[in-house]
Amino acid sequence: MILNEFTKRILSSVIFIPLALFFIIKGSVFLIFFLSVCFFITSFEWYMMSKKKLYNIPGHIFIIISFYTVYLVRGDHLLIADSHGILIIVLICISTDVGGYLFGKLFKGPKLTKISPNKTYAGMIGGYLLSFIFGSFFIFWKITGAGINYFFEILSNLNSIGFGLNDIIFIFVVSTISQLGDITISYFKRLSKIKNTGEIIPGHGGLLDRIDGMLFAFPFVYLIYFIILT
Repeated sequence: MILNEFTKRILSSVIFIPLALFFIIKGSVFLIFFLSVCFFITSFEWYMMSKKKLYNIPGHIFIIISFYTVYLVRGDHLLIADSHGILIIVLICISTDVGGYLFGKLFKGPKLTKISPNKTYAGMIGGYLLSFIFGSFFIFWKITGAGINYFFEILSNLNSIGFGLNDIIFIFVVSTISQLGDITISYFKRLSKIKNTGEIIPGHGGLLDRIDGMLFAFPFVYLIYFIILT
């Protein structure tokens, strides 16, 4: 059963991740269309999960703000030009999610919180580890345009190509916000007495289950980098 669910997760990822990347990279009306579809699905899942609850409307307002900041981050005049702004945040969040899942399954260990019983300290560490590996490689690739072999050659001296403390802090903070977002949505799922927010993605559950961390990461990045630091 576990293998079956894992296989479903892999197959779903192979299909949906490239599709999402296509719309993000193309931008313009493609991105607007993609964000609109994701927004309506997410809003519907939130409504079904929180209807007749006091936090229903505040949740919808937050979802609207979150998706709008995704569009703003895509702007050429902001933190990272063209699609890179969205891609780096998405990559960190996905890496955090995958790292948490794999390390949690492999090493198990003490539970991180009662809110989400499947979350473990091993998973948290795995999330940070994978997010740093893939996040740093993406930033390295953006700076140099070089491939993965060269990346490992200079891994011990990333500062020489402009990869500094700010990049490390950025990856760490986004990964942390992503994990907190995951736990937050898990809390509301627990209140609603459901395991998943939907079944639209085989092996994963609902769309909200997969983008919960991103919903919190994008507004945070926009708030810090585009309002406070500019």
